[in-house]
Amino acid sequence: MTFERWDVLTALFPFVESTRRKPRPVLVLSGSDFNDAHDHIITAMITTAAAGRWASDHSVTDLAAAGLLRPCVVRWKIFSLPKGTVARKIGTMGSSDRNALSSALDDVMKNPAATTQTH
Repeated sequence: MTFERWDVLTALFPFVESTRRKPRPVLVLSGSDFNDAHDHIITAMITTAAAGRWASDHSVTDLAAAGLLRPCVVRWKIFSLPKGTVARKIGTMGSSDRNALSSALDDVMKNPAATTQTH
């Protein structure tokens, strides 16, 4: 299966204390050429931020387009995942979220110190 930048997927994450895995939403940041060539996807965390917010969190404004059922934020915890951990595609970020996230990601990569964590 091919995934595109801005797709929202559920990926199976392991629990530390058991062998179970739980689906969690992630945002695809890499393009389909990279994803297919490497069999990995570069992603960012999507969370409800129930345990606290970071100053750089982006609140998703178009939950329906993203396939999210409750208010969530994109958090700049960036990681690669093997394509085999992806459960399914649930949506795609809406255009206003894509524009804001693209600008925010540029800021993070240019000046990481400006996006410090807050609790």
